[in-house]
Amino acid sequence: MCVGSRLSPRPKERGGGMGGRNEMAASAKTLAERLHPAKRLRPLSPSTKIPIPKSSFSALTTETNKALARSNRDLRICTDRIEKSRAEGMECAKLEELLVEETWLEALAGELQKPYAKNLCRFVEREMRGSVPIYPPPHLIFDALHRTPFHQVRAVIIGQDPYHGPGQAMGLAFSVPEGIKVPSSLANIFKELRQDVGCSLPSHGNLERWTVQGVLLLNAVLTVRKHQANSHAKRGWELFTDAIIQTISQKKTGVVFLLWGNSAQAKSRLIDESKHHILRAAHPSGLSANRGFFGCRHFSQTNQILEKLNLSPIDWQL
Repeated sequence: MCVGSRLSPRPKERGGGMGGRNEMAASAKTLAERLHPAKRLRPLSPSTKIPIPKSSFSALTTETNKALARSNRDLRICTDRIEKSRAEGMECAKLEELLVEETWLEALAGELQKPYAKNLCRFVEREMRGSVPIYPPPHLIFDALHRTPFHQVRAVIIGQDPYHGPGQAMGLAFSVPEGIKVPSSLANIFKELRQDVGCSLPSHGNLERWTVQGVLLLNAVLTVRKHQANSHAKRGWELFTDAIIQTISQKKTGVVFLLWGNSAQAKSRLIDESKHHILRAAHPSGLSANRGFFGCRHFSQTNQILEKLNLSPIDWQL
């Protein structure tokens, strides 16, 4: 296990000078060499059966296994609805039908029926019918909510929009499927995990194991066009994900919010700090990780907070 709830002394991080950058580049190259090369995924044809990815977690608790089974059930419901729509001659399923997790449907009751959300659904459905691929695949758009039900949320990590390369986006902030090259931001997250709580560098970038332990990996925008970063920004997703954050703040207590970078930290206005815990740091991207992400110790701090609340810590090891 890689829990790391106790802090231990660590050497001071190198600054952002040329020597530090060269060391970071060498470290990133070493990490990349240990990971699987990227694989290009083929697009689904209308008659293609949508596969349910198999997870290979080891040493999971009974409760975590139950959570994984529930999330896979929700994923199957989504794929069944998409396949039914195709069988009926529709090019895509209705977006609001792809959120099926019961506790989120209750917590967000009526949110997808609001005028902004209706416009958002029409926009995304129109984009899915277009000639440019949309990521993640439709059955994974709401996967962050399916993997981490509302009543199980203990920590929230907020990203921006999905990865826009083929095969990268899987509906979870910062996460990529097994077999896909680990992006630089995620590689830096793994470096901080190793320094903070002693996690070994994983052989993949799939963060599902965190989600079934109560870590909500929420992007501010849930869809994107292929190779067009922020192409679905300011279309309504931000209002929807703000509603998610506000709902957590209003209806829960003691949640740890990890806000990396200015965009995520702007969401602090939605969070009641008298009830919750906010950890702020620079974004883990290659451009800013040396300016406050490395050394933030957010993973051990999160576990310290959870333990003070008599909650089990997160096992961050993948």
